[in-house]
Amino acid sequence: MKAPDPAITGRLRRDVVALCSIGDRHTFLPASLEAAASLIESELAAAGHRVERQSFDVPDDETRAHNLIVEIRGAERPAEIVVIGAHYDTVSGTAGADDNASGVAALLALARRFSGTARARTLRFVAFANEEPPHFQTSAMGSLQYARRCHERGENIVAMLSLEAIGYYDDHPGSQQYPALLGAFYPDRGNFIAFASNLSSRSLASRCVSAFRARTPFPVQTASLPEAVQGIGWSDQWSFWQFGWPAVMITDTAPFRNPHYHEAGDTPDTLDYERLAMVVDGVAGVVEELVR
Repeated sequence: MKAPDPAITGRLRRDVVALCSIGDRHTFLPASLEAAASLIESELAAAGHRVERQSFDVPDDETRAHNLIVEIRGAERPAEIVVIGAHYDTVSGTAGADDNASGVAALLALARRFSGTARARTLRFVAFANEEPPHFQTSAMGSLQYARRCHERGENIVAMLSLEAIGYYDDHPGSQQYPALLGAFYPDRGNFIAFASNLSSRSLASRCVSAFRARTPFPVQTASLPEAVQGIGWSDQWSFWQFGWPAVMITDTAPFRNPHYHEAGDTPDTLDYERLAMVVDGVAGVVEELVR
């Protein structure tokens, strides 16, 4: 495979390090969560975007959280909306390099790449708060707040991609694990990126993987499975499924591969930035396919 542009690789590393230098990012440390939001906001603005904050109350914490939204309005079919999202919070006790500074760094890279040029469909980049427990799949989950607002406004989300832990890779045999009964159908080395969805989003997942493969030879696997399968709904795509919209998680599979998942060891030095850059380039091809 062709090596990625060193400038892009370096920028991804710098964005991951900058987020991780804040430390824990969650509503129990509101100043840190705000520092992360401000950092992302400034990077999006520097890329030429106007950033909207969707602010909402987090009742149990008596605080507020913020989703950060930028929109590139479609030139031909603006009512058809493609959302690219990544959460910027962490669980307590970790700087969250893979989960999910890697996803946010990719979001920023894509926002820079697509800035300034309208495609046929409307494209939105959204950085979500409160994906992690204790807010996961509750009313305080940032992506659920955002998806509900889209629903209330009668918007047409034609595709959503959730960038969830995409920077950790391992070539050793046995480095990749799976939910029960799935291991026989997939590789045992954690050197691929996965596109995972529920059954109703399988057409979107298939389209995404085809576009990814057309862009890059980077190894990719896909799984469209019932939502009851462990891990399939473990990110912000779940919120969009609640309103019947097609949504896919792009992931290195997190706890099924990364031994540092939700631990203090999830640090920037554990990520593979060249492979992260290759994945970002492949996802750029997917986005191009979805917004045309």
